[in-house]
Amino acid sequence: MATNVIPTLLTLPVELVYRILDHLNDFNILYSTQNICKRINAILNSYHRYQTLTTLDLRHNHIGAHGAHHLANSLQKNQTLTTLDVSRNQIGDRGAQHFANVLQQNHTLTTLNLSHNRIDNQGAKDFANALQENQTLTTLDLSDNRIGDQGAQHLANALQQNQTLITLNLSRNQISDQGAQHFADALQQNQTLTTLNLSYNRMGFEGAEYFADALQQNQTLTTLNVSYNRMGFEGAQHFADILQQNQTLTTLDFSLNQIGDQGAQYLANALQENQTLTTLNLSHNQIGDQGIQYLANVLQQNQTLTTLSLSYNRLGDQGAQHLANVFQRNQSLITLDLSLNQIGEQGVQYLANALQQNQTLTTLNLSYNRLGDQGAQHLANALQKNQTLITLNLNYNWLGDQGAQHLANILQQNQTLTTLDLSLNQIGDEGAQYLANALQQNQTLTRLELSRNQMSGQGAQHFANALQHNKTLTTLNLSYNRIDHEGEQHLANALQQSETLTTLKFL
Repeated sequence: MATNVIPTLLTLPVELVYRILDHLNDFNILYSTQNICKRINAILNSYHRYQTLTTLDLRHNHIGAHGAHHLANSLQKNQTLTTLDVSRNQIGDRGAQHFANVLQQNHTLTTLNLSHNRIDNQGAKDFANALQENQTLTTLDLSDNRIGDQGAQHLANALQQNQTLITLNLSRNQISDQGAQHFADALQQNQTLTTLNLSYNRMGFEGAEYFADALQQNQTLTTLNVSYNRMGFEGAQHFADILQQNQTLTTLDFSLNQIGDQGAQYLANALQENQTLTTLNLSHNQIGDQGIQYLANVLQQNQTLTTLSLSYNRLGDQGAQHLANVFQRNQSLITLDLSLNQIGEQGVQYLANALQQNQTLTTLNLSYNRLGDQGAQHLANALQKNQTLITLNLNYNWLGDQGAQHLANILQQNQTLTTLDLSLNQIGDEGAQYLANALQQNQTLTRLELSRNQMSGQGAQHFANALQHNKTLTTLNLSYNRIDHEGEQHLANALQQSETLTTLKFL
């Protein structure tokens, strides 16, 4: 009599197990099949997807502390995963402890994201203990938690011992001046951290002073983000003092700190001496035309700053004139953000005149100003001579069909601009026709943004016709207009026939 053999995990053919694994996603492979038994572990280690699993994205998966425990157990012996994102999973301090334990055993994980997980100072303490022993993790994101000053102290202590972590994100963690002091003390000894994000915390001008003292000693930190910390002009003064001496910091985000014109003056004085800072963000800082004049005077001589953001200040037309003077002499600035600055027709004329001579600026953001059609004409005139600008953002600038016509005329000749953003304006079908005609001649533009204008199906048809001839555009955004079904069909047909267009939005 034949004996029925009941298959078990110990007798299942390897090929069948592989077929089962083929139907699981990466998360379930790691979470559900690890540590079942030695044989399954052995099969798993030989499975091609597991062998090549280096990045796992588990954002917003409701893992919780219990799930974190199970996942952490799976990671302790894993030898392939290098990047893990477990953000937005409400793991809390208990879950943080499990991942901290992993860092003491795992030797391959280099990037760990645990942002937005309700981790308090106890979780920070567990990570700090692990970081004193871990020798592989290079990037840790604990932003949007609530570690506070006590948690900051634990992590700062770890930074005095750790020799591998290079990027630490602690944005939005309720850290005050006291926590800033702990990190400042650690930075005087740490020799590996290059990027530190402490934005959206509660550090004031005293915290700025602590960091300034630290940067006198630290020789490795290259990127520091202290945005939205209410440091004020006094905080700007502390950073300005050290920037005159520091030779390593290349990127500083000092946005949303209420520095005003006086703070801008301090930083401008620093830029006269500093020869290493390449990126400076001073957006949303209540800087008026006087503060801009201080900066503009210095930028005419500064030869290192390449990226400057002055978005959401109070430049107006006079401030724009000061910066226009910079364009004529500065030879290093390549990216400038002047969005949300109350710049009108007169101000953009100053900038446009300067752009005719400038040979370095490649990206200019003038969105959310009030340039109007006449301002568009000034910029079009500038683009007849300018040969370096490749990205121009004119989003929300009261441009109508006439403004579109001015820009369309120059697009038929310009050979450098690759990205043009005209979204959130008042361009209708007539303006669409001008721009569409330009696309039939233009050979450089790759991205055109026209969302939230006033085009109908007729305007869509103009673009559909142009796309049959254009050989360079890869992205066209016509979403949130008034395009009817017939217009949508024309665009859909154009997308099928185009040889270069990869992204077309019109819904």
